[in-house]
Amino acid sequence: MIELPQTIQIRTRGFVVTVVAGAILLSGFAAAYFMPTILGGRSSRQAKTLSDLATLSNAIDQFRVDCGRYPHQREGLQALYVKPAGIQGWSGPYLNMRLLRDDWGYAYRYRCPGPAGKGFAVTSYGADGAPGGTGERADLTVGSDE
Repeated sequence: MIELPQTIQIRTRGFVVTVVAGAILLSGFAAAYFMPTILGGRSSRQAKTLSDLATLSNAIDQFRVDCGRYPHQREGLQALYVKPAGIQGWSGPYLNMRLLRDDWGYAYRYRCPGPAGKGFAVTSYGADGAPGGTGERADLTVGSDE
């Protein structure tokens, strides 16, 4: 076995570290470039808002399991944090954080019954805070038709 001088061994280790750091850096650039395509063209704010909407939907479903109904329109999403008067079975709060606003700072719109006349719907109107729109301004909605 041939032993290399210590200076050559140190340079080799330094080269390996540089190559690994370069690979990590390139991976980061590639992820930043391709992530919008992977997320279906959605921005990080839209992705975060969709995640929050899914969390709200799960909490509303848990409210229904415990109380036998969805929160009424007048109770709104506050019913997930504060027990409505006269309700039986409430075992909230159903969320450990307040998700009352989307990632643009607009309040979520809660409807009960939902658009089909039953269930519920929670909507974010996107970056412009108004119904309709495309891209960043597109409406994002989750709900149940049960």
